[in-house]
Amino acid sequence: MNQATQFLKEAVSELKQSTWLTRQQAIDSTKAIVILVALMSLYVSGVDYVLSVIIRAVLGR
Repeated sequence: MNQATQFLKEAVSELKQSTWLTRQQAIDSTKAIVILVALMSLYVSGVDYVLSVIIRAVLGR
């Protein structure tokens, strides 16, 4: 039990030393990630569509 208590004290101490994002930085980062995920999903969907058209043409369906 003593080791667990020591671990928790050290963990809390390390978290206090961390630099946290401001609210605006977190919001901006989230927006950037959402936009990037949307763009990547459009890209993957486009590639999937093009490949499916090519495969259908090759297989004659």
